[in-house]
Amino acid sequence: MALLSAGLAAACVASLLFGAGSTGPGASLRGLLAWIAGLDAGPDDARARFVVESLRAPRTLIGVLVGAALGAAGALLQAVTRNPLAEPGLLGVSAGSALAVAIAIALGASAATLRVPVAQLGALAGCVAVLAASRVRGVGDDPIRLVLAGAVLSGLLGSLTSMILLFDERTADEIRFWVVGSLAGRRPADIMALLPGLGVALAIVVVIARPLAALALGERVATGLGHRPRTVRLLVIVAVALLVGSATAIAGPIAFVGLVAPFAARLLAGPDIRRTLWLSLPIGALLTVGADIASRLLVRPSELPLGVLTALVGAPVLVAVVRLRRLPGL
Repeated sequence: MALLSAGLAAACVASLLFGAGSTGPGASLRGLLAWIAGLDAGPDDARARFVVESLRAPRTLIGVLVGAALGAAGALLQAVTRNPLAEPGLLGVSAGSALAVAIAIALGASAATLRVPVAQLGALAGCVAVLAASRVRGVGDDPIRLVLAGAVLSGLLGSLTSMILLFDERTADEIRFWVVGSLAGRRPADIMALLPGLGVALAIVVVIARPLAALALGERVATGLGHRPRTVRLLVIVAVALLVGSATAIAGPIAFVGLVAPFAARLLAGPDIRRTLWLSLPIGALLTVGADIASRLLVRPSELPLGVLTALVGAPVLVAVVRLRRLPGL
């Protein structure tokens, strides 16, 4: 955990120092030090301080929060479905959020004011569909079948979103870059929009961590230990909807973070959800911030969408896990 925290701290510092623009790491460092010390920067460093304080710092913090949320959501989904391939992006939860936001904007809503609650409702609908599929005989028992069912749902919801963007120019203009996943241009106000949902979800996670560990042993064992499996699943649905909805509303649909983070956490800590769940938070944050840094540097002075980078990293991991059949037990 200490190494993960140190790595995340280093990634955050790098995120403050490196960007796609003309402000280099040297000038950024001077601006960062002036900001931390509360000193008035000289004329040459005033622009660097503005870039660090107003552009990169909110973007970095949002990347940490979004990555942690997606990592925790992936761990919860994998635990409740007992499927190590379950992931919000693969199973249609993120696509449900994106479709809900697109529909709301097409109906005249403002993306700035209604994005978070609407995305959470869309994620809630996606969670219900995932849980229903996991309970279908022959689907929930086979990790590959559940992923295929989720891919079909994601494709359907993504197609509906594309149709809305195609026929509604205003909606397309508002969310064209957002819909592929990006942290660019995020403001401090977006951080405040994230916090309520993440706070409630974190409280739920604290409550259900132990019941989830019991549920991994089977419903009868969990019931015998005094837990209520249906209530636990309901709370997981609410927590995942809050986590994925909040993250998707601010950063757009970002795939594979919820797959890679819990998988790496299980490699480090074993299958116990009480350990892997908390490890998924810093791992997800580190993946997201690291991918965001790469998105700024690979095609300077332009930027790649964050969702493209996470897909480039996560897709080979998914293929390798399936081909090698190294699916750690949950």
